Amino acid sequence: MTERLFDPLDATPTRRALHTVLGPVLPWFLHLRPAEWPVMAGHTALGWLLAAGWRAPDGTAVLGLVAWVVCLNGGTLALNSAFDRDEGDVAYLRRPPTPPRGLAIGAILLMLAGLVLTWGFPAPWRWLYGACLLMSVAYSMPPLRLKAVGGADWLINMIGFGTLTPWAGWAITGRPLGLADFLLLAAFCPLFAAFYPLTQLYQIDEDRARGDQTLVIRLGARRALAVALAAAGVAFAMIAAAAVLADWPTEVGLRWAALGIAALA
Repeated sequence: MTERLFDPLDATPTRRALHTVLGPVLPWFLHLRPAEWPVMAGHTALGWLLAAGWRAPDGTAVLGLVAWVVCLNGGTLALNSAFDRDEGDVAYLRRPPTPPRGLAIGAILLMLAGLVLTWGFPAPWRWLYGACLLMSVAYSMPPLRLKAVGGADWLINMIGFGTLTPWAGWAITGRPLGLADFLLLAAFCPLFAAFYPLTQLYQIDEDRARGDQTLVIRLGARRALAVALAAAGVAFAMIAAAAVLADWPTEVGLRWAALGIAALA
């Protein structure tokens, strides 16, 4: 572990301003990685928009988005930080502060709070939220700590972040899935399988130092990128198949417009 030569809580003007407001709570807030919230919110809202149509989210949808993005995803990333204790930059968090004591317990309580707040949602939502919560624990915490197992880390991210996240947005509405709908949501699984290796390329040294055998370490950077390209090809083939199965122009147009927003995010 290298010695810190700076105070990460004062590393930027934004953090200095937040420090005056949040005080000792700031490290907890930063480990929720709020920089990722817009991306996660867009990905979750994509599923809701596909099911509900192009309209502003209602109160139920807003509560669901907050629970999924802040409580579940933020809690997942904080739980991960509690065990990784990274000193170098990680995804959506540059110059991470030292994880505060009790961060892991706080992260799990935050994830559970999101489930409690949305318990009255349709049953598919509860199943999806519960499944992702369990995957988060298995991903970050010993003795399983699947993020250290090359391939298992990849599967959890491509399923949980890739497909289950927009599916959860869809599930908020209670609308059942048709075949084309399911195929489109499932296409995000290989699409995020393509993205995930890119998030690990700059963490290879720190992952090796911890003894983690991530997908990129096992395959090597060049092979990991080849796998990513192949997965992207599968994703777009599935999206094309979903477009063929859907009714034009209403459903297909909606799906392709939503896909464009997701690609920009």
